[in-house]
Amino acid sequence: MSNTRKPAPAAWRGMVLAAGIAVAVAGCTVGPDFVPPTSEVASYDLAGAPPPAVPGSPEPPQRIALGEKVSAEWWRLLHSRQLDDVLRQAIAGNRDLAAARANLAQAQETVKEVTAGLFPQIDASGGASRQKVDFAALSGLKSFPDTVFNLFSFGGTIDYALDLAGGTRRQIEQQQALAEYQNHQLHATYLTLTANAAAQAIQIAAVRAQIAAVEGIIRDDDQNLRLTRDAMRIGTVSEIDVQVAASQLAADRALLSPLRQQLSVARHALAILVGKSPGTWSAPDFDLAEFELPRELPLSLPSELVHQRPDILAAEAQLHAASADVGVATALLYPRVTLSASLTQAALAPGDIFGDQENAWRFGAGVTTPIFHGGELQAQKHAAEAALQAARARYEQTVLLSFGQVADLLQGLAHDAQLVEDERNATAAAESSLRLIGIAYRAGNVNILQTLDAERLRERAVLSYLQAVAQRYRDTLQLFVAMGGGGFEALEAAAPAP
Repeated sequence: MSNTRKPAPAAWRGMVLAAGIAVAVAGCTVGPDFVPPTSEVASYDLAGAPPPAVPGSPEPPQRIALGEKVSAEWWRLLHSRQLDDVLRQAIAGNRDLAAARANLAQAQETVKEVTAGLFPQIDASGGASRQKVDFAALSGLKSFPDTVFNLFSFGGTIDYALDLAGGTRRQIEQQQALAEYQNHQLHATYLTLTANAAAQAIQIAAVRAQIAAVEGIIRDDDQNLRLTRDAMRIGTVSEIDVQVAASQLAADRALLSPLRQQLSVARHALAILVGKSPGTWSAPDFDLAEFELPRELPLSLPSELVHQRPDILAAEAQLHAASADVGVATALLYPRVTLSASLTQAALAPGDIFGDQENAWRFGAGVTTPIFHGGELQAQKHAAEAALQAARARYEQTVLLSFGQVADLLQGLAHDAQLVEDERNATAAAESSLRLIGIAYRAGNVNILQTLDAERLRERAVLSYLQAVAQRYRDTLQLFVAMGGGGFEALEAAAPAP
């Protein structure tokens, strides 16, 4: 350090010039440059895709629209105003979605924090003190009096680490990839939320339909018990027939409690998805009849699916971050150069600090290069390379699972269409059989056991048909989700203002 009488503005100009030179210095960027992976999956398994229509079926047909994209608010295809309203509330109030938004904001701020490493760090400092100097002790002469004075100082420092190996730039790249990952996680959370909310709405409608069906069966059982008692009074049937009819009524009544519990669970689950307490918010009474099964099933091209599904895009972002981390670890093996400069002015009075006073300035550079770290730095690099291989394998597995899910859903939808048709025919046959046996029973041609057997067959057929219809809706919703659920403009529109 040197002390010299020099105008303060000139010293400051020197510091700024040094900072400018530092910023202008650029080095190479070590480590692998990320290249987005290409998928080996070339096509779907369309052999099991649902047919355009089941021949002779009154059930609504569905057809695959290959190359079409899912609309952003895909649930509107169900044409339920109640569902639209619930989804709007869920997007605005769901806590998981709020947490995902905050995670994204945190990741974006981390990018800004790391980016600051590319620029010089400039700090200012100042001080005021009252000091005493014992010149007699310093000089050994007792004739020098003690001196007491005030000292005021002000100065600044500039420090800059040259990113010669590109380690800082790789850190920025890594954090940008992690921010992208959080963005896709937000999309995935949105997609999961909307799919779960729609599925719970379907569940509420399906269970309510089953409860209504069981209540109708119970009314038939009750009427059958009254008829059997009347028949016993006139002597055409025995007490055993009455007990059998009463037993069937009790068994059918026992079906209601589990269904009502399912309905309560679905209502509570939907309330939580909306972001409300089940005690303060009640789900609408959805009805299966109010939903319309989408006739067009958009199926993105395989090459587009990997650019739409948030789980695949999130896995790609993690792969990118792992690639950048290899560069960060590699940069630690190279020398690190830092530049620094400082200027300090001191005066005995505050008003003299910025005048032509004595000032001290310093400008320097330092180099640090790794020599021996016991294999630590090489181990870090090898660990980062292994993590990159693991991230690549996870990405490829995510792609494989996504295509497998699409194949399962396509076949599931084909089976759903056939199952709904079969259950409809079974229900019609069971109702026709019950009607004929009822006529025969009242005429005394069949006994009560045959009648109850026919009622049980009709009961199972009705409930199975309703479950099959609901499953067809669920698999349709899941196909929309498997395609990536379109964009999420509704999420952005409902996002709170920053």
